[in-house]
Amino acid sequence: MLQLTDNAITVLERRYLRRNSEGELVETPEDLFLRVARAIAQVEENFGTPQEEIDSLAQTFYELMCKLDFLPNSPTLMNAGRELGQLSACFVLPVDDSMEAIFDAIKYAALIHKSGGGTGFAFSRLRPKSDHVSSTGGVASGPISFMKVFNAATQAVIQGGKRRGANMGVLRVDHPDILEFIRAKTDENELTNFNISVALTDEFMAAVADGRHYDLINPRTGEKAGSLPAGEVFDLIIEGAWRNGDPGVVFIDSVNKFNPTPQLGQIEGTNPCGEVPLLPYESCNLASINLSKMVSGNRVDWDKLASTTRILVRFLDNVIEANQYPLPQIDKQTKLSRKIGLGVMGFADMLIQLGIPYNSEEAVSLAEELMCFIQKEGREASVELGKIRGSFPAFSESIYKDQYPALRNATVTTVAPTGTISIIAGCSSGIEPLFAVCYVRNVLDQDRLLEVHPLFAEKVREVGIYSQELMEKVAAEGTIAHIDEIPQEIRDLYVTAHDVTPQWHIKTQAAFQKGTDNAVSKTVNLPNQATVEDVRQVYHLAYQTGCKGVTVYRDGSRDAQVLEVTKKEKPQASARNAILPRKRPAVTQGVTHRVQTGCGNVYVTVNSDGEGLCEVFTQIGKSGGCAAAQSEAISRLVSLALRAGVKVEAIAKHLRGIRCPSPAWQAGEVICSCPDAIGRVLANYINGADELCAADEVEEKLNNFQGACPDCGSHMKHVDGCAVCIACGYSRCS
Repeated sequence: MLQLTDNAITVLERRYLRRNSEGELVETPEDLFLRVARAIAQVEENFGTPQEEIDSLAQTFYELMCKLDFLPNSPTLMNAGRELGQLSACFVLPVDDSMEAIFDAIKYAALIHKSGGGTGFAFSRLRPKSDHVSSTGGVASGPISFMKVFNAATQAVIQGGKRRGANMGVLRVDHPDILEFIRAKTDENELTNFNISVALTDEFMAAVADGRHYDLINPRTGEKAGSLPAGEVFDLIIEGAWRNGDPGVVFIDSVNKFNPTPQLGQIEGTNPCGEVPLLPYESCNLASINLSKMVSGNRVDWDKLASTTRILVRFLDNVIEANQYPLPQIDKQTKLSRKIGLGVMGFADMLIQLGIPYNSEEAVSLAEELMCFIQKEGREASVELGKIRGSFPAFSESIYKDQYPALRNATVTTVAPTGTISIIAGCSSGIEPLFAVCYVRNVLDQDRLLEVHPLFAEKVREVGIYSQELMEKVAAEGTIAHIDEIPQEIRDLYVTAHDVTPQWHIKTQAAFQKGTDNAVSKTVNLPNQATVEDVRQVYHLAYQTGCKGVTVYRDGSRDAQVLEVTKKEKPQASARNAILPRKRPAVTQGVTHRVQTGCGNVYVTVNSDGEGLCEVFTQIGKSGGCAAAQSEAISRLVSLALRAGVKVEAIAKHLRGIRCPSPAWQAGEVICSCPDAIGRVLANYINGADELCAADEVEEKLNNFQGACPDCGSHMKHVDGCAVCIACGYSRCS
């Protein structure tokens, strides 16, 4: 019954299936789904459900997961039925204006990251830089300085033993330190474990429209602390987003307009990807329906979608009971509102099955209809659960108290990015367009596997134009929009993220938002040549159409994004006699270059003797480290080659363009890796240049990929501030 792609099996084996103390797999994918199903169903005994009914419900959960009709968020898959038992994907923690509260938040975040969750923080309560501190007579250092402490703590903790923690930092636009916050990630080496978003108010947006100043408010005193021209601040936000994707924005008044429990407080922050605005200490449990499985023939199977939705509401409410929360405050606050987040994935696949182009009014209308239907069915299921199990404790004072006789969950719907679980489900992620219809996946050391979207492969075979050569061409282009061999109706249907204009991205997000209690995770992908004005239009349209936030990502604006192109086969090297390198002279002369890489600064020393270059030394980090050992090995081999008569040009050419998972920028150029840094220094010697030269010898095509995966070497795509491997599911945020 369970049919998984090779990528899905890789993801499950690397990140989800249980292993014994020797690291050997002791669980199959079927075992995993059965473990989760039984653990989530068994908590029904808390409500007096007979064991026979519990067993039947567990079987239903199991079968739906095996059919890939839905999947819960990653912590539930990883931890349900296991000792850790932490099942929530996202949390928001308060950061109050005292040293004790700040460092409590850091400690709590570390515990959450250790358990596999991500954290959001609003730093708007912290007094601004240089403000008075009465207890010491000194001055405050401001929220950005403390964000750096949070960032350093996150760096030291691996999320659930699987990945480094992810954070969202939010600051209100009327905080006196807002300009420093907007510029906080101009240097991409700062706040590397944070996505950041500015909380924009309706008052601020009105001031932008009117071309006037707006007031800054000191959170310590509540008094006016100056004013800024709204238009210029908005320009800075837009320029930052255009430059590297940060900051994003949250329309905080729109969020609180739909806050279901205002009596519990105002919402200040969101989870790391922005789709779940939460009160302090709240968590949210997520699951996503695979829309590609909700199609029968050439129509939406509304009956199946309704039944799946209702079952999932019960599943997620059970998750709240089964959850072992990392903090007692989170346990208490989560159960006050019992928020759940039922979302979707596979929307692009559904559209293809229905023959509807993503960038069309028909697709936008379907998006709204789908999500409003899921919200209606989900809300009705929550009402029925509320009648049986009781409403969430804060229901009597919630915005729903006069609309429903009972309600189990304060929120029901959320649209999450589904970066990893969509790989397991074998469908498109969230509500995004296809990221590619064809790409190259690296397997083992040197093997390259051409991956073709199954629906696309089926279609081109149907019209009789499938060939390996055509698929290689599609992989090289990254899009079929300009490939004349493919009929126009197919090109219109199989659009990728960069084929879709920003306006259609926002229209789709706004359509889904109409049926979403929480918020919608959506990245507006922009081509590299997009202008600052393009970003401005996206932000205005998002606000005007009722989106609760927006994230843009301009192709190539962060790190190096390389879509592997098909390279010509290299001729076999001819055999040659061994050449003994000349001896190193006693005295050499040279220079040392400092190059910034993703591993830190690398110092490359190039020495020469009377016959030309003769040796290279590199220094990076502390001796004994892996990076230091590898760079030393490269340097020795380069030195050996130089003294053996190998041309400098040949050495530089082979080192240039080697990619690692953490590229960096220097002098406006991408430094792909430590070997690339050495190759660039050698190229400088050839060209007689003092600065790093351009990468004109490296054949690259920019697309929506985010470097190479450190685990498997395949491509990574950018999803809501995170980079996700399209093959094995590895992810890193910011």
